[in-house]
Amino acid sequence: MTYPFLRRVAFSLATGAALALAAVSPSHAAAKIQRLISPGGIEAWFVQDATVPLIAMEYSFAGGSSQDPKDKPGVANLVGDLLDEGSGDLDSKSFHERLDRRAIELSFNATRDTFRGSLRMLRDNKDEAFDLLRGALTSPHFNTADVERIRSQVISGLRRETTNPTSLASRKFLEVAFGEHPYGRQTNGNLDSVPTITVADMRDYVGRVLAKDGLKIAVVGDVDPATLGKLLDHTFGSLPAKANLTPVPDVEAAKPPQRAFVTLDVPQTVITFGGPGVKRSDPNFMAAYVVNHILGGGGLSSRLYREVREKRGLAYSVFESLLWMEHSAIFIGNTGTRADRAGDTIDAIEKEVRRMAEEGPTQKELDEAKSYLKGSQMLALDTSSKLAQALLQYQQDKLPIDYIEKRNAIVDAVTLDDAKAAAKRLWGQGLLTVVVGRAPQAAAQPAAATPKSN
Repeated sequence: MTYPFLRRVAFSLATGAALALAAVSPSHAAAKIQRLISPGGIEAWFVQDATVPLIAMEYSFAGGSSQDPKDKPGVANLVGDLLDEGSGDLDSKSFHERLDRRAIELSFNATRDTFRGSLRMLRDNKDEAFDLLRGALTSPHFNTADVERIRSQVISGLRRETTNPTSLASRKFLEVAFGEHPYGRQTNGNLDSVPTITVADMRDYVGRVLAKDGLKIAVVGDVDPATLGKLLDHTFGSLPAKANLTPVPDVEAAKPPQRAFVTLDVPQTVITFGGPGVKRSDPNFMAAYVVNHILGGGGLSSRLYREVREKRGLAYSVFESLLWMEHSAIFIGNTGTRADRAGDTIDAIEKEVRRMAEEGPTQKELDEAKSYLKGSQMLALDTSSKLAQALLQYQQDKLPIDYIEKRNAIVDAVTLDDAKAAAKRLWGQGLLTVVVGRAPQAAAQPAAATPKSN
């Protein structure tokens, strides 16, 4: 994408006052969510909202970077970077000029399981916005000069990652957790694969993945159902009916405890930790979600933050979160500290994780976490774009269309016994830990375990 910053500025200037008024409450949204079927049979979850003259659409195709050839990770990522670099009779410059002139925001990105897109526009520019998206999806140029320019940018980013301890820790963690499974590869590829990706590889990916049977759509904004149905047919109707996806097997992350080390000459040692998680379809998912908030997902209020930052002053921040995918799930956390404090930091994290696994949370912690998670839903869905993103995620997670209404009751139903069982399941085996920095094996030892010289 050539001018994303300028386009964001233009969109903000054009819609700033409207966005300030564009709040959508979860209860109000739930009452208005429709399952729209276009005349051509394309389905979308839709909230019609004329409060402000904006339309936000989020959509995804099944597949993602897991459909990259094994020896060429990064294909989906390159496709996402190049779809808006010219289509039909528009070259890259003309395509972006039309986006900028109409303050249209259009973007693509690949996750491990999906190829996603986002489209935002003013109501009066909807026809041009959807038409530009149609061109990007159905007739992308993949012009040689544009491909090499974007490839160069991706390679530059990959080179920067080789000296970034956080990036290296994340890569190594996924390699340890998933091995040869597609989830063990990075979505943006690597320095060996990206230079070898051809236009034929990208066109093959588009032809196999961008199809109607794996398409999910969420739209929120100022458009009536009949008009939206026609726009959806115009945009997506000519895509192939069925994708040609390579099957991806389910996989369980490697069992802890394990440690891996990456040597890098940087002042700060980075520690990434995690292990097998809980899939979104698991009946105990919400209990795991709530107890994870208590341990490491609650920011300044989490146990890990209080222990590592407030009590011991070992690091400025520490977090942990659940990550669920189509074929697996993990929990993953991260922190950074001085090399001479890395061992004590790992020790503090492991002790707090072990304590949570053995004892679980207190009733007070559980009540506070549930209260926060219920209240925060309002902020998570307070704009058209956020609501569209949530509705798309609910579809990907195979949740019911009225999930917004049910969600807080599901949170409320988590009992202390549920939370304790989830904590034992998540953290009872210990941690997969990756340490990146100077002499990482030595740094990983607690100071108390290092013999003192006389």
